[in-house]
Amino acid sequence: MELFQYEPGMPAYLAADDVIDHEHAVVRGIARRLRSATSDAYSYAEAAFTYVRDAIPHSADSGDPRVTWRASDVLEQRTGICFAKAHALAALLRAGGIPAALCYQKLDTAHGLIALKLPGERRWARQDPRGNKPGVDARFRLDREQLAWPVRPELGEADYPWLFAEPHPVVLRCLQEAVDRPHLWQLLPTALEMPEACRQA
Repeated sequence: MELFQYEPGMPAYLAADDVIDHEHAVVRGIARRLRSATSDAYSYAEAAFTYVRDAIPHSADSGDPRVTWRASDVLEQRTGICFAKAHALAALLRAGGIPAALCYQKLDTAHGLIALKLPGERRWARQDPRGNKPGVDARFRLDREQLAWPVRPELGEADYPWLFAEPHPVVLRCLQEAVDRPHLWQLLPTALEMPEACRQA
């Protein structure tokens, strides 16, 4: 699938903000530890992916009712749903100087993942740090995608091809307004409206 940058330049995909707060000490500390154990951008990106996938449980799998959305909180509290874990991975990648975007799928509900662009690579590569469980085996790959869930078009599922530097506003609003995870499930949409610029491209 061809992926499209919503922001034309690369600086937006390296920027820090209130959500992907990779200048925070927690994010910087983890990035520093990962960097010290790796030798290049590829190995750092893979280590960051593995860390978020495996060391931070998906809150639905663990039964954690807390809702996180800011990358530093996800990493510090070690919990989050797919969108939150994507924010955390994007922050770690950007802390390592690797452009990272947020992207989405329409499954039975909206699903969040990331895309990265490593030095020397012409294309963005999507990665899914949701967290594995029986029936889910997402892995870090550049040769082909190995996401948590490939879409099933016959069931109305779809990949959104747009790469965003910031979270989709509907997703972020739901995460911020939810008092706990059961409440969040009531708020999250099944599909995401793409910005007008995306629909016209």
